[in-house]
Amino acid sequence: MEEQVANAIEIAWNPSSDQALKAQAFDYLNQLRTDPSGWQVCLALFTKTPQHSEIIRHVALEVVNSAAQAGLIDPQALGYVRDGLMNYLRQVYGQENANPDPPNIQNKIAQTITFLFSALYGSGWESFFDDLLSLTYKGASSTSPDNMLGIVFYLRVVNSIHDEIGDVLVSRSRTEQDRANSLKDLIRMRDMQKIASSWQQILSEWRDGNDLIVEMCLKAVGSWVGWIDISLVVNQTMLDLLFQQLARAQKAELRAGEEKVRDAAVDVFTEIIGKKMKPEDKIDMIIFLNLDTIVSQLSNSPPLCENRFTFKYDTDLAETVAKLVNSTVVDIVRALEQENISAECREKANGLLQAFLPHILRYFSDEYDEVCSTVIPCGSDLLQYLRKVSKTDPSLTAQHSPILLPILKAIIAKMRYDETSSWGDEDDQTDEAEFQELRKRLAIMQQTVASVNEQLYIDAVSEVVATTFENLRQSGAQLDWRDLDLALHEMFLFGDIAVKAGSLYTKNQPNNQAAERLIEMMSRMVESGSSFFLYHTNLIPGVLESFLQLVHHPTKKVKTRSWYLFQRLVKQLRSHIGNVAQTVVQALGDLLVIQAEIPTEGADGDEMSSEDHEGSADAVFNSQLYLFEAVGIICSTPTVAADKQVLYAQSVLNPVFMDMEKNLAPAKSNDERALLQIHHDIMALGTLAKGFSDWMPGTSSPTSLPAPEVSEAFLQVSEATLVALESLKTSFNIRTAARFAFSRLIGVLGSRILPQLPRWIDGLLTQTSTRDEMALFLRLLDQVIFGFKGEIYAILDTLLTPFLQRVFAGIADPTTGTDDEIQLAELKREYLNFLLAVLNNDLGAVIISESESHPFRHGSWGGPDIAPEATNGASQQVALPGFAQFMISRMSPLCWALPATPSFNPKDAQAKQVLAEAGGLQRTIYCKTGMEYIQYLRDQELPGMGMGGELIEEFLNALGQLDLKGFRQFFPVCTAR
Repeated sequence: MEEQVANAIEIAWNPSSDQALKAQAFDYLNQLRTDPSGWQVCLALFTKTPQHSEIIRHVALEVVNSAAQAGLIDPQALGYVRDGLMNYLRQVYGQENANPDPPNIQNKIAQTITFLFSALYGSGWESFFDDLLSLTYKGASSTSPDNMLGIVFYLRVVNSIHDEIGDVLVSRSRTEQDRANSLKDLIRMRDMQKIASSWQQILSEWRDGNDLIVEMCLKAVGSWVGWIDISLVVNQTMLDLLFQQLARAQKAELRAGEEKVRDAAVDVFTEIIGKKMKPEDKIDMIIFLNLDTIVSQLSNSPPLCENRFTFKYDTDLAETVAKLVNSTVVDIVRALEQENISAECREKANGLLQAFLPHILRYFSDEYDEVCSTVIPCGSDLLQYLRKVSKTDPSLTAQHSPILLPILKAIIAKMRYDETSSWGDEDDQTDEAEFQELRKRLAIMQQTVASVNEQLYIDAVSEVVATTFENLRQSGAQLDWRDLDLALHEMFLFGDIAVKAGSLYTKNQPNNQAAERLIEMMSRMVESGSSFFLYHTNLIPGVLESFLQLVHHPTKKVKTRSWYLFQRLVKQLRSHIGNVAQTVVQALGDLLVIQAEIPTEGADGDEMSSEDHEGSADAVFNSQLYLFEAVGIICSTPTVAADKQVLYAQSVLNPVFMDMEKNLAPAKSNDERALLQIHHDIMALGTLAKGFSDWMPGTSSPTSLPAPEVSEAFLQVSEATLVALESLKTSFNIRTAARFAFSRLIGVLGSRILPQLPRWIDGLLTQTSTRDEMALFLRLLDQVIFGFKGEIYAILDTLLTPFLQRVFAGIADPTTGTDDEIQLAELKREYLNFLLAVLNNDLGAVIISESESHPFRHGSWGGPDIAPEATNGASQQVALPGFAQFMISRMSPLCWALPATPSFNPKDAQAKQVLAEAGGLQRTIYCKTGMEYIQYLRDQELPGMGMGGELIEEFLNALGQLDLKGFRQFFPVCTAR
């Protein structure tokens, strides 16, 4: 059977084997793993002499491991496995061997031995460590470990045992942890002394003989020290051996492998310091080990001192020493944070803190971010401690300055891009992301410094920024972009303190000292803080000149971002830039050419990444719209004469009109690019109009319209948009763009747009319009009614019937899913909002006029299933014959229709909102009709619904006494009863 198993393994792992045979071989081996007797065959295969191939032995031992861990081997049989492996180890590792096992086989055997240790050390293999230690000697006459193969294997197992029972980073179940703790107790009781003694003997005998053995031994000491008696490691004999290995750091040139030995020796000290103990004991331990001297010697060693700033710099050693510094300082700060430590211990800890401050700064300022990041935790802990102490006793703030200032300067210096960075280089985005993450961590530390001593922080940052800008001003100076970037970044972070009161200024005066300093910094530069220029208008021409360069920048990301920032700037400075309107419009002319591009998918049909999207044609056009708005803002400033405003506007409008005319015919033929081009043209026209007016939808009619000749120019925009809409109203994108333009044109046309309203409605509400489109236009129409209630009655009176018929058709369309139901609910709500807008703006007569009462009187508005979703009502009485009765009989039943629907869920959030709006409609009806409505509810509607007399009176009292907000809250509660 052994040969059969060996053949199966060879076939399974032979790349040239027939695939069918390989499948059979794998099936056979999988069955072997679950066979209770399969492990015996595999153990024999592994230990057989002469040896099988490496792959056969590896897989065979893996089967044995799998069977043992799966419980297929009972304790007695585990003893058989132990004996078989130990016999093998004595033959192969107990004596010099010209052909030792390769490392992967050694690791696999160590794994098996470690499992046997876990299973049998408590009972059945008490001599475990004695048996393994016997392998480290060549013979009985040896007085010290002299068998290299045996020593290496012994150390492999020792390190493996720590991974199994001592590594705190390994997740274990409660049962596994209990077993691990029990095994550690047994080791400490039985064998720990001899294990520690073996480490000393190995380090003593092999300190210069074999770097691999020394490295493995040091790793064993470092890993085990966390859970054994500290005196077994921290004793003069062991420390002398450790110091001998640390001395390797003083060598200018090391042979291969020595670096790992040296780093492992440093790690031992880091693990010693990391061992849990009382704060007083930890401070004494740091002093006893003389870690300050150790770190100083390491920092001054050739790899870290002479070779610093050269290609020979040993970053691995630097990071290893930084870990030791970090661990030590964390424990020093932790001791200082304890309120119950003795005065003597506190004094010692403070002394250590002063001693280690240069070490913190040395590695924090290291040019390699990996080294700097290693000591950030201890630096953060130190700063948090200083903040806590300063809050407790503010008088100590000045005493901490000698510690804070060098740390702050190191933080600022570390914020700077290193010399290997290149401006605009996007090839190495991983490095950039890592640096920005480091900057975030450093910014938190910097904020902590500011919270300890704000004045010190203000002075330090101000000096950095002032020096940078002064260097920039010097004639012929070539300032490194990294320094300028650092100054700007520090200013950005400084702003968090400067505006902590909400803004830079209060009553034209700086809010605080930080704000005053920030203003001083900004006065030295041209930046986009637009509120700053309101107080320093003399700097505006310079910043505009800079922006006109940026908007033409060759890098697309810089250019498009500057379009947005330029719009933000001119919007804030509108009243101060009219004198340069012509210059700006001419300078931007080449950027206002619209070029629509059909969106394309990424490679292989994949979606675009966020970065690709930023550079897409659609994203570029959206940024281009900011330029159109900026032009509108600049041209419409009060200091620009009306005829000039028209001239500048037409210089932008006429090319767009011509483009629309050129593309209209192909767009009618469903040319996709032509349709998109006209969509973009309409969006640009609407955005230009937005720049000409401050009016916002939802407010009253525009208080100050542009000059009549300017409005006349935009009347052409409205007409051109309507022509395109009427020709292309089946296109969703065209309707969307036209609705956008309509809402913006209101601000520049005012009531002049009202005669065109029927054409707008005809184009925007078509047979193909979605419920969402209808709801959006209803909301827009509410705003038109609110803004122009004095002029809209006649137009509304003529268009209401066809308009509402389209809305009712949308409501009546069947729903096919959740999205449709949500859109239907939204449309119903906006429809009732429209009714309330009509009522609240004293236009109720249009509802019952002879020409327009038909849709209501015949119930074509959707019937009882129109869930009453209404919004704000107003308390206004309207004397209109027949209106009160119409509102009561036609609108009041709507409020009860939804809760009467079988599918209604009063606990649903949207349903609660609808009920609140229905309550608002009832309150509005009451405000319009008064006691007539109360009487109707008491005598007819509420009793007809089966409501009891007591509840009726409660309802009517609430309707009469609560305000609109109160009744909106009451109605959902009432319907839930």
